[in-house]
Amino acid sequence: MSAPHCTTCPYCGVGCGVTVETRGDGVTVSGDEAHPANGGRLCVKGSALAETLDLDGRLLQPQVDGQPVGWPQALDTVARRFARIIARHGPQAVAFYASGQLLTEDYYVANKLMKGFIGAANIDTNSRLCMASAVVGYKRAFGGDAVPCSYQDVELTDVAILCGSNAAWAHPILYQRLVRARQQRPALKVVVIDPRATASCDDADLHLALRPGSDAALFNGALHWLAQQGLLDEDFLQRHTDGAAAALQAAASWTPQRVATFCQLPLAQVMAFYRLLADAENWLTLYSMGINQSSSGADKCNAIINLHLAGGRIGRAGSGPFSITGQPNAMGGREVGGLANQLAAHMGFDDADVDRVRRFWRAPNIARRPGLN
Repeated sequence: MSAPHCTTCPYCGVGCGVTVETRGDGVTVSGDEAHPANGGRLCVKGSALAETLDLDGRLLQPQVDGQPVGWPQALDTVARRFARIIARHGPQAVAFYASGQLLTEDYYVANKLMKGFIGAANIDTNSRLCMASAVVGYKRAFGGDAVPCSYQDVELTDVAILCGSNAAWAHPILYQRLVRARQQRPALKVVVIDPRATASCDDADLHLALRPGSDAALFNGALHWLAQQGLLDEDFLQRHTDGAAAALQAAASWTPQRVATFCQLPLAQVMAFYRLLADAENWLTLYSMGINQSSSGADKCNAIINLHLAGGRIGRAGSGPFSITGQPNAMGGREVGGLANQLAAHMGFDDADVDRVRRFWRAPNIARRPGLN
């Protein structure tokens, strides 16, 4: 038996920790009890990971032009052909697309190779198709792509809002954590905002089956109604935000009745949601692809974030706008620059950032402008 190896489940965005052991008769995979994302628990897909690790049908050594070769020849061939393309057409002729299943170190090396040594920024990860709206929303609100929440907030919140997220199917371990939190604290309320009645509604106190695409109106209406009731955190707004007056002015036309009509919801349901927010000390909004994958996804993200900022429900335990990613290490990829409009470590392409990364990487051929997304 080998020593246990700790890694990450490659399926959904919860990023559960797993422990892998090899034995004489195969491989076993179990949940990592020390991992903060799952505490040893795994869903049915994670529990069946060992079944994907057999060798049948797998390529067991490199091939070049259909012929088996050793690693030195394979690497030399790849390097030579890349060099030929770059010599003929320039570095902009090369692009990488990286999976959301890579570990952070792998993302880092791929990004460094592309931007630092090939010399173009044409590398994107799954975040381009999955999380780009969330990234833009966070950057517009905070100046950086940073999620101001943690999984521990699930146990500490008073109102958990699932928006555009069927977490029961798409993020089952996180959803089970929410169910357990409710069992331990029955006062915790769960709101599901989704045009469909999904499995995530099974444990909800309120299901808002709004018209598809109308989420921003619901959150702008909440912002306006709380302002009308004098329930915004004026001290937080004054000390920590800019542009609050403009945001409140933009939301001022979204009365509860207009929200109900626009979202095709009963007015009583809209008011029940708003009163839950008014009565709760903490709110946690967990939003996912139903928000992000929209023609106005970034604006929907900012409508959610604005509500948290105006209510002061951010930067403290149990509160915050929490985008749930689609794949396990999308955030890790973004941390090390895995998007065409980032360089590394959330840095962009201004002269100071380019020079800093160039010196750290010792990469004289570093890309100096964003690449193709």
